[in-house]
Amino acid sequence: MRRNRAAAVGAATLSLALALTACGGGSSTGGGSNDSPKTLTYWASNQGASIQVDKKVLQPELDKFEKKTGIKVKLEVIPWSDLLNRILTATTSGQGPDVLNIGNTWSASLQASGALLPWDAKNFEKIGGKDRFVESALGSAGAQDKDPAAVPLYSMSYALYYNKKMFKDAGVTKPPTTWDEVVAAGKKISKNGKWGLAAEGSNLSNNIHQIFVLAKQRGADWFTADGKPDFTSDGAVAAVKQYVDFMAKDKIIAPGNAEYAQNQSLSDFSKGKTAMVLWQAAQSTFKSQGMKDDEWGVVPAPVQSGAPGQGQNVNSMVAGINMAVFKNTKNLDGATEFVKFMTSDDEQKLLNKTYGSIPPVKAAQDDPAFNAQATAVLKDTLAKSAAPLPQVADESQFETAVGTAVKELFADAAAGKPVTTESVKAALNKAQQSMPTK
Repeated sequence: MRRNRAAAVGAATLSLALALTACGGGSSTGGGSNDSPKTLTYWASNQGASIQVDKKVLQPELDKFEKKTGIKVKLEVIPWSDLLNRILTATTSGQGPDVLNIGNTWSASLQASGALLPWDAKNFEKIGGKDRFVESALGSAGAQDKDPAAVPLYSMSYALYYNKKMFKDAGVTKPPTTWDEVVAAGKKISKNGKWGLAAEGSNLSNNIHQIFVLAKQRGADWFTADGKPDFTSDGAVAAVKQYVDFMAKDKIIAPGNAEYAQNQSLSDFSKGKTAMVLWQAAQSTFKSQGMKDDEWGVVPAPVQSGAPGQGQNVNSMVAGINMAVFKNTKNLDGATEFVKFMTSDDEQKLLNKTYGSIPPVKAAQDDPAFNAQATAVLKDTLAKSAAPLPQVADESQFETAVGTAVKELFADAAAGKPVTTESVKAALNKAQQSMPTK
């Protein structure tokens, strides 16, 4: 579940630019735990409605870990808009935390840096064994031919959330299952200051997640089998155009959404301004913003019209958060013990219940909470119709380059400029040209 919106930069200067950006206002704790072998630094990703919510959720668990082991964990919750930049800076400087959360689709890119501890059989044995984890979650933990670069922590998939009252008021009798039905319902709703569908045009990772699925539904991928960028195929171009056209042509997304960043679409949904939102685990955010559970419904994310549509019946990327250890930590035993604690059955049940995500630990999924309305759809999607984003070394550059191309196309749509097949292809070609050359 990665919602990064880092600034776009040319691939040739990516690492340097990110380092300069982060050094300007970063507050990284450098070099692992220098002050005490009984202290760990932990960079957690922002999972809840705010950083303060995450601190309230995590601190009691860190206190529990300290009481159990004597190891104090210094927590920093980092917003998704900064997380990838901070991590990339840490990998190049060697000044990072002991333990950190990463978006699972970054696993192969960060693995290629050599900065993360490989989770070989010996390391997995220290935390109870590799076979405790769901196979699809492990499949998003690094390149297929290498030991995973991280351990799965939270698993998620996308679903379509809808406002029951807004649907009823507009005469929409059932939730959409195809994109044509999304457009039809959205047009009925999009009037008098209300809008059918939400987007976050400035949220680069969210852009990537949506267009990845739309391309997959056309049988298209973003990289060739040997890992080379393939951003301008007919399926990829059509996927981006379809997504931006929800604003440009269908007019079911508010023009202001072109500038939206992390969680702003969820806020509009919770306040009854937007009737539908595509998101991962959203229940806790809705609740924190005053929306009652009986005011919304959730169904699997849509597919192309037909059954199962024009291409594959994929309706989500395999979303999730992995937990990694910096290889240069000065407290490897303590870091490993902390990963073991966070991926224990009890902690997996507690944390994933709180965040509305799915445990990637098999035994923890037995809890009835993960068969409730909010989580059953996510769990079923992960098992049947989700696909992992490309586990290639250049995945993070792909998110920045193509996510920015989509952001700029949304800006054109919001400004009333035409969005055509040609303009989409040109934007994607520019993104492809910015990728690293082998």
